[in-house]
Amino acid sequence: MSTLIINEIFYSIQGESSRTGLPTHFVRLTGCPLRCSYCDTEYAFISGTKMTFNEIISQLNINMTKFVTITGGEPLAQKSTLDFMKKLCDLEYSVSLETSNCLSIEDIDPRVSIILDVKTPGSKEENKNIITNYQRLKSSDEIKFVICNLDDFNWAVDYMNQHKLYNYCSILFSPSYGEMPLQQLADLILNNSLQVRLQTQLHKTIWGEINGK
Repeated sequence: MSTLIINEIFYSIQGESSRTGLPTHFVRLTGCPLRCSYCDTEYAFISGTKMTFNEIISQLNINMTKFVTITGGEPLAQKSTLDFMKKLCDLEYSVSLETSNCLSIEDIDPRVSIILDVKTPGSKEENKNIITNYQRLKSSDEIKFVICNLDDFNWAVDYMNQHKLYNYCSILFSPSYGEMPLQQLADLILNNSLQVRLQTQLHKTIWGEINGK
């Protein structure tokens, strides 16, 4: 029977991506090969409970929403994640995946909306980015940059142009919580005439850094 190691399952408001504001089930998987400097889910590195697919889905059925976000840690670090997302899509859930750019997205079910987190120098993990992932993205997917400082911003702009990321899907710029002021990032986007979406972590605005997860 297929299983996953689950750190937590919770029901909340989606705070990021183009789905911001939607009531959403979050399935947080245990494990991550990265150690980003700004990580706010270190508790998911090792702590978790093995659950069958059916046990997970039974918890999703408690609330009525069909929006499900698979997150981590790094969800793709567990091989069963691919089959689990396919099962959710077969059950007509609207599935999004929050994944770093350190593992291949090649075998992800095309019905899943991918939010691909390209790592900037501020994360200390930029050398893990997989360039070949970009050509596998759909127009309905999204690329996210977490911006820690001005150097990150300039790097991200150069990186977008170098890899022609505008050709693949929408691009999100998100300020690193507690590091890059939201207004400063907004001004940088406007002053540089960037066609990117500014996003903040709405859940933290509502509930704070800890309760907002």
